[in-house]
Amino acid sequence: MENKAHFGSLTPRMQAYRESVLDKKPYIDAQRALLATESYKANVHQSPVMKRALMLQNILEKMSIYIEDETVLVGNQASSNRDAPVFPEYTLKFILDELDLFEKRDGDVFYITEETKEQIRSIAPFWENNNLRSRGEMLIPEEMSVYMETGFFGMEGKLNAGDAHIVVDYANVLKKGLRDFERRTREYKENLDLTETESISKYQFYKAVLIVIEAVKHFAGRYAALAREKAETAAEPRKSELLEIARVCDKVPYEPAETFHEAVQATWFIQLILQIESNGHSLSYGRFDQYVYPYLASDLEKGAITEDQAVELLTNLWIKTLTINKVRSQAHTFSSAGSPMYQNVTIGGQTTDGKDAVNKLSFLILKSIGQTRLPQPNLTVRYHRNLNQAFMDEALEVLKLGTGMPAFNSDEVIIPSFIEKGVSKEDAYNYSAVGCVETAVPGKWGYRCTGMSYLNFPRILLMVMNNGIDVTSGKRFVKDYGNFRDMESFDELMAAWDKAIRELTRASVIVENAIDVASEKEVPDILCSALTQDCLGRGKTIKEGGAIYDFISGLQVGIADMADSLAAIKTLVFDRKEITKDQLMDALANDFAGEEGEAIRQKLIEGAPKYGNDDDAVDLLVVKAYESYIDEMKKYPNTRYGRGPIGGIRYAGTSSISANVGQGYGTMATPNGRHARQPLAEGCSPAHAMDKHGPTAVFKSVSKLPTHEITGGVLLNQKVTPALLASRENLKKLELMVRTFFDRLEGYHVQYNVVDRATLLDAQAHPEKHRDLIVRVAGYSAFFNVLSRQTQDDIIARTEQTL
Repeated sequence: MENKAHFGSLTPRMQAYRESVLDKKPYIDAQRALLATESYKANVHQSPVMKRALMLQNILEKMSIYIEDETVLVGNQASSNRDAPVFPEYTLKFILDELDLFEKRDGDVFYITEETKEQIRSIAPFWENNNLRSRGEMLIPEEMSVYMETGFFGMEGKLNAGDAHIVVDYANVLKKGLRDFERRTREYKENLDLTETESISKYQFYKAVLIVIEAVKHFAGRYAALAREKAETAAEPRKSELLEIARVCDKVPYEPAETFHEAVQATWFIQLILQIESNGHSLSYGRFDQYVYPYLASDLEKGAITEDQAVELLTNLWIKTLTINKVRSQAHTFSSAGSPMYQNVTIGGQTTDGKDAVNKLSFLILKSIGQTRLPQPNLTVRYHRNLNQAFMDEALEVLKLGTGMPAFNSDEVIIPSFIEKGVSKEDAYNYSAVGCVETAVPGKWGYRCTGMSYLNFPRILLMVMNNGIDVTSGKRFVKDYGNFRDMESFDELMAAWDKAIRELTRASVIVENAIDVASEKEVPDILCSALTQDCLGRGKTIKEGGAIYDFISGLQVGIADMADSLAAIKTLVFDRKEITKDQLMDALANDFAGEEGEAIRQKLIEGAPKYGNDDDAVDLLVVKAYESYIDEMKKYPNTRYGRGPIGGIRYAGTSSISANVGQGYGTMATPNGRHARQPLAEGCSPAHAMDKHGPTAVFKSVSKLPTHEITGGVLLNQKVTPALLASRENLKKLELMVRTFFDRLEGYHVQYNVVDRATLLDAQAHPEKHRDLIVRVAGYSAFFNVLSRQTQDDIIARTEQTL
């Protein structure tokens, strides 16, 4: 309680607002789906960009809106808070398949009324084979069908939803207003030479942008009108608040913001409407403390606002952020457990000229996050050697609260990595976190900086050992590069791995490109493109190559399991010959059944070095295996390459979110002694209980990974108990370790779960007593109670570090 008092408490109305949002059951809402269908039916003859613009216009004009009594910020995504809209233009398949199952899920439960079910069924015929999923699947070559049938690449989220994983140009929205975007669009449209072939598509894009900007302006105006209507019967001081809300909504985001309230409201409107346009997650706020600070500073100087009032407005925004929700298919929830939206706020870091960027707003954001104690937004602190010490101290105080935030990303490795890949120095210094731990330049980076296909390293290793046949499905995934039973050396196994991982990397690129082509043609996002430089200047949507930068990454899952499996094979089978090849293969096939199987399993666990203990004998094995993937992946640009953006290439990423659980379920027993269908190690963190030599050794093992090549995110989760951080001495030790990890070992990222095993077990047994318990799942936090039992167990099993 002492730490909670450090940041003070929510104001009574924000406390009431927080409780009302948390108490709200999440329902599936068909309203957006009905309005989207109405618009698509009326505009079947229109170009894709015009269909999308007219759809968004129709939704923003007709969707129900409301203003809660406690809030001074307005804007809702669905019919009520925490309800999840349906996006039929992506797919209705999983919705229809699971209509009667949403309430029966083990985790990520949604509720649905019979009326909503009928509404969804009524529009289903129009969307059959007329959506992104069906057309994306049609574009995927038949040779790739085995991967789609088995869900091997984890493309569920890409086919069922929008992309997001982006930060738009909030700074210029606040500084210039959408009016300036509108002015520029008109100029570009009027100056087109319509005799040029590509001007025809540019003309359509500019028409679409103008429709959307007008629709956004009208949407804000609807809230202004509603606020005035409510003010007529309201008593003071609410009456004056409602009139101020009306004034603000009449102005932003169309006009430039001038006050802190206007800046925050404009930011929220854009964040909200982008979610209404497309339901891709990881839509992030970017460097909020940088682009909003001038408005706070001006108001404070004028005496127009107090720091306490500013904090209340921030807490209002974070609670609003939690109202955004998304329904995923059951299969997708395995990799995104806890209904996360990954809406990331980045603070700290450096200015574009390399100076410490911490300001008054940076501190107030920490304070507001400390008061709200919610899993959204995702909070990231950009660390650098000269980071303000008082700010670092406050960030650690937030960490002690146990929400899993903030995560720390390091300028010391990310900025040079960006510059190496062609990002300008000024832009590299302005990067922000996006979603989990991935990073991009706000307002200049296209879809999607990470989260493309998943490659499950341990599962691939098993198929390499099994003549290229996937052990889980029994289907052939790669060519026959030999059977492990016949291999004479460890080098022979690694040679087979090298060939197989390259083959699968090529296959993943084919699938990714097919889906990207479908997305480009079927569901172009107009507002998001307009707010990303330089889509307007190029007359292209993001998917057509409109962004200044365009780098993407897939996610590589099971790094630690791969390391430990290779070490066990090399040490016990080939070096010491304590286990024969046949014994190992038979034990794996039987999931270590029987006394002999269990004896082999124990030998695999205890008799070989383990990743996470600063042992080159294991750490460098996974580096070698990873290098084969990285070398092959670099050969294949994305679909925007050569169409405008800088980059247009792929890089690696270990931000596997909660896919370690779902991917583990699809992976049979592995040579590190892991049982079949058990979770894999998360991110680049060590396997559970295998890191025996403390956090420093973990840091050293992780630092051996080719971090500069894994620009998609090197996700490291650590777990400590609240008691451990209770003393000032231990908190200082933690800080020094983090600084050493970043300054000397070139670490990319680290985050902490501050919770003890006993609390988690009690929360499983008595969930009603732990409604507010938040845990770090992967690159995001979630309420413990909404997670599936398997994901809860995975978090409980993580190693508790000592300092």
